[in-house]
Amino acid sequence: MSRHSYVQTTHEVFNQPTPRQDFDAFSNDAALVEGARREAPQWVEPKLAAYGPRVGSAQTQEWAALANKFTPELRSHDRFGHRVDEVDYHPAYHALMQQAMEHELHSLTWTQGAREEKGGHVAHAALLYLHAQAEPGTSCPLTMTHASVPALRVQPELASLWEPRVCGAAYDARCAPASDKRSATIGMAMTEKQGGSDVRANTTRAQPIDLAGPGKSYELSGHKWFCSAPMSDAFLTLAQTHHGLSCFLVPRFLPDGTRNRFLIQRLKNKLGNRSNASSEIEYDRTFAQLVGEEGRGVPTIIQMVAQTRVDCAAGSAGLMRQALCEAIHHTRERSAFGRRLVEQPLMQSVLADMCLEVEAATALFLRVARSYDDGRTDEHERAFARAATPIAKYWVTHRAPRLTFEAMECLGGAGYVEESVLPRLYREAPVNSIWEGSGNVQCLDMLRALARDPAALEALFDELEQARGAERALDAAIHELKHRFGDVEQLSSLEARARQLVERFATALCASLLFRHAPEFVAQGYGETRVGGQGGAEYGAFSAQLESAKLIARALPA
Repeated sequence: MSRHSYVQTTHEVFNQPTPRQDFDAFSNDAALVEGARREAPQWVEPKLAAYGPRVGSAQTQEWAALANKFTPELRSHDRFGHRVDEVDYHPAYHALMQQAMEHELHSLTWTQGAREEKGGHVAHAALLYLHAQAEPGTSCPLTMTHASVPALRVQPELASLWEPRVCGAAYDARCAPASDKRSATIGMAMTEKQGGSDVRANTTRAQPIDLAGPGKSYELSGHKWFCSAPMSDAFLTLAQTHHGLSCFLVPRFLPDGTRNRFLIQRLKNKLGNRSNASSEIEYDRTFAQLVGEEGRGVPTIIQMVAQTRVDCAAGSAGLMRQALCEAIHHTRERSAFGRRLVEQPLMQSVLADMCLEVEAATALFLRVARSYDDGRTDEHERAFARAATPIAKYWVTHRAPRLTFEAMECLGGAGYVEESVLPRLYREAPVNSIWEGSGNVQCLDMLRALARDPAALEALFDELEQARGAERALDAAIHELKHRFGDVEQLSSLEARARQLVERFATALCASLLFRHAPEFVAQGYGETRVGGQGGAEYGAFSAQLESAKLIARALPA
């Protein structure tokens, strides 16, 4: 009992769990520790070990609650009537951003990762996974800033100006010219009302101010239906030129230090992700610079999108991890019917099934992140990344909402009230599936990747084959997938069944990774329930013989 609380005169407070705080989100996560050691060089682990305790600190968890309780507010004009188009955030939001940028979550890939030549993408994805357990709303500007670098590098003179700002580790929240700041964040604005995921339907127009061409100045006129993190210092966006859809960099301030015409119409009232502002904006003769060639907007910006899709998988895995840990912690400290909840056989089954899901998601996103590191010099890994990225993005982000709900139910009514972190996680869980290309888009992207690039299909099967012989059901799944994808020219006819095929690839990939790298009781449990047909539609509904207590103890040591 707190020394500040009153003594209860009507009843005694007991059988209530202690708050889960001041935990180390890295060292207690065996799947992450082992995966980081496996997929990345030695320099990465100390970075993760330093951030893990910060994520779990009582201070960080309080900042997360405050940033979501006191949501961003649009300030369109100052008190004198001048248009300013600024968004005000609670100080907790800025504290979370500062902490993340000090740990170089947004930049390690391009700084130490580049110097070491490997490990940067795994370091970033693993840090984002940890950060999602701190406050996932702030992950949006961090991941977009990280992901902007490959697109900026298409235009070297812009990259030379902006990349040093993007890699700055001293967060600077001021609305000021980027040239006056210690660091910069980059946002993205692609979709429009009439098009959504079909960005080729965009109507925003771009006219050259003087000369047309890469790196030159243009004026944009139009709108964007979703522009997330609108207080970023610059944005990558799409607009139509005479040669088709093109990619542009839109800074918040003009080269002379005055404000660009970046007009925020309103902030979205979203289901979750509430600490992060998402907006509708208008361009009205807005200054922009062309990135790459006219008409090559999608290939240019897709380099940014591919990076953010890996982050969606990592962030969703982080949400699942936090939800699972909250459920295990609660059931260890709560008793019912004469035993702790975690000792009840059915509750053990539910928790163990969730443990399998989180471990598989962790292994999958780390492997995909490593393919971006290795893909710098290895075409086989680049091919694997092209196919595996939409698979991981689709599968992991789709698993998150269901698992967070199940974790909430493990807490019962206590998990349904706002004092618990579970309602916030549950509201947050769908966002990574919807953003950066929804589920159907990911499945169709996988089919297109395999149809256009036979090397991508070969790379997928090479990965699966590394676990051949480990389990009969997995061998059968690999055989089935090879049969279905035997004729690449027939892939377009599989569109209606694309979700089923992506699910089969995802579970087979996860099983392959676990059979090669995880303890036998983990791999066997996942293989039987996800690949072998012994799992049910709900967590805990399986016919396999899982070593439930060992799975729970591995997921979160007592």
